Amino acid sequence: QVRLVESGGGLVQPGGSLRLSCAASGSIVIINAMAWYRQAPGKQRELVAIISRGGSTNYADSVKGRFTVSRDNAKNTVDLQMNSLKPEDTAVYHCNADVVTIGSRSNYWGQGTQVTVSS
Repeated sequence: QVRLVESGGGLVQPGGSLRLSCAASGSIVIINAMAWYRQAPGKQRELVAIISRGGSTNYADSVKGRFTVSRDNAKNTVDLQMNSLKPEDTAVYHCNADVVTIGSRSNYWGQGTQVTVSS
């Protein structure tokens, strides 16, 4: 079984910064793409940023230039550095990973971490 655990959420003022981290553990052979999604109250979950195993990245238009996704393949971790935060960034942020284990390949989700941007 594979488990993803996020950390680093919290309350921050507009214009501030937060860094989210996600660690994957379990019977992992290899992790392909890793991503961050977010879901605000009353809205659908949306992709924020995705990073391939090789380091290629893509971002939602709403966060380009403010957020940076990175990963450490040796540690099975993915981070999201969030700068210049806006109230509209308030959401539960979820880590996602495309994981290969022995005999299978599945998509896994973390439980989520709350990010609140407010003065």
